[in-house]
Amino acid sequence: MTTDNIHPEFSRMLNREDKEDLLKQSAKVFWLYGLSGSGKSTLANALERKLSEKGYYTVLLDGDNIRSGLNKGLGFSDEDRLENIRRIAEVAKLFMNNGAIVITSFITPTCNLRELAKSTIGEADFSEIYIKCSFEKCEDRDVKGLYAKAKKGEIPQFTGKGSSFEEPQTTDLTVDTEQESIEKSLEILSEFVYPKIGKQ
Repeated sequence: MTTDNIHPEFSRMLNREDKEDLLKQSAKVFWLYGLSGSGKSTLANALERKLSEKGYYTVLLDGDNIRSGLNKGLGFSDEDRLENIRRIAEVAKLFMNNGAIVITSFITPTCNLRELAKSTIGEADFSEIYIKCSFEKCEDRDVKGLYAKAKKGEIPQFTGKGSSFEEPQTTDLTVDTEQESIEKSLEILSEFVYPKIGKQ
């Protein structure tokens, strides 16, 4: 079967605006990225809870959760990392087009992967949020014990050591968790998000 035989049915479905009207919110994707241990998952979870308490409908896509299910068969080669982000971006777009505010938490180590996510979702609906923290500080935190394993050579393609992490040239928002507390970081993140999603 070729793509010539695929006929999307989007025109007959309820559209995004209908869903947004029902939910009384503007659907967007907030793409949090940074090194392992930078605090992106902690902030993503805290942001989701804060929005939920205010009545917003959200969907949280987390790196480890996605890799344990949808992307279970993917490794950490350049090709697999690209496919990982491509699939996640498509899933995020699906939820967004159904009215959800989507919060993602993925390392997304290179500029071309971030650009892939942005181009898939659409620049107008995509916010690139860099959760900044140095490799040394993340290693010191080592929340999941991954840095210790990487130091022993047990994770050969570990981001920041065996595999590069490209610092962004531009972002929509940078949250420096090395300099700011989680509470202050969440405040900065929330103040950025609220104007984009409409008031409940």
